[in-house]
Amino acid sequence: MTGSSFSFYNGDVLTPSGVARAPLHIEKGAVASAPQSVAFDLDGFLVLPGIIDLHGDGFERHLAPRRGAVKNLQTGFSAVQSELAAHGITTACLAQFYSWEGGMRGPEFAEKFLQALQCFQQSSPLTLRAQLRFETHMLDHYERFADLCTRFQVPYIVFNDHIPHAALAAGKRPPRLTGQALKSGRNPDAHLALLTKMHDARGQVPAALLRLRALLSAHTILGSHDDRSAPQRQNWAQMGVSICEFPETYEVAKQANALGSPVVMGAPNLLRGGSHKGNISVATLLAEGLCDALASDYHYPSLCQAALSLEADIGIAKAWALVSSRPAQILGLGDRGHLALGQRADMVVLDRGSHAVEGTFAQGQPVHLTGGLAARMTGLVSGDARS
Repeated sequence: MTGSSFSFYNGDVLTPSGVARAPLHIEKGAVASAPQSVAFDLDGFLVLPGIIDLHGDGFERHLAPRRGAVKNLQTGFSAVQSELAAHGITTACLAQFYSWEGGMRGPEFAEKFLQALQCFQQSSPLTLRAQLRFETHMLDHYERFADLCTRFQVPYIVFNDHIPHAALAAGKRPPRLTGQALKSGRNPDAHLALLTKMHDARGQVPAALLRLRALLSAHTILGSHDDRSAPQRQNWAQMGVSICEFPETYEVAKQANALGSPVVMGAPNLLRGGSHKGNISVATLLAEGLCDALASDYHYPSLCQAALSLEADIGIAKAWALVSSRPAQILGLGDRGHLALGQRADMVVLDRGSHAVEGTFAQGQPVHLTGGLAARMTGLVSGDARS
């Protein structure tokens, strides 16, 4: 293969009009119309647009495999890149916390993460984008957070609230308090005092969010996470927080849909047959037309598996759109999501029989090759690709 210019023949290709046995020409990293001098026979393979992951925190175990084991983040990102590519993901939003939880979810680590990601992106063939998850009750951090987002040009922010309000309102000790405290580096009493302080100041959060919104770039994509009620989603939409990530109930998803807010759900939920927390199931929302896209959540392999699990019911084109063209549209990435003329040659190649990911390409550059596809593309299998 010469650079990122080549042709595929005899493969089944998911085009914007459906699956067709058609040649696919790649020139200088983009889908082209002219045959290339280097060609490969893809008989027995299915070529699909690269997967776009809207939200995933599966990278955490690579950056810190054990508590306190954060060493070289560049090495960690290299491992993240390999896992993403092995599962067909060519664009990934890495969901990094900015939270009172501390440790690798705390503000200090968030800045280290952004610095390291900025450096790693310069040589990565994949598109790795930061998504910062901001805990809304950290009132003392609003200006610091806005400055961090500005300095690193963070493209995507999601608002969370994981404070155990119900327990605190009832005067009870929140569950898992001691474990959370140890992870944050605080003693349990100090951690409880912090949670209580943030809970008591909850009435100041709406006004603070409006001020924060004014400090952020108008180009920043904004989302909310784990919305619990339809009025809550409506309030977010009125603030320009358009994306609804992992709504907890049917009513929230229905409200989001009515407001034109894209609903993003976790692929593991679909594969498990429901939420591990007892929230609304992805299958239910898909059946009602209330799920716009899937995200890996905590498990990168789940995106490809979830889309393929839907093929028998809705067809591969509609199923794959949930992990490719719809996420591209939600993120405003008009250069990817389809294998169409002029689009980035971000692709995943599956074995037609086993559905194993045997190849992943970012702008035509192979970032993952294995099995029979690797044998063909490295010249170990001979034959005329154009036959």
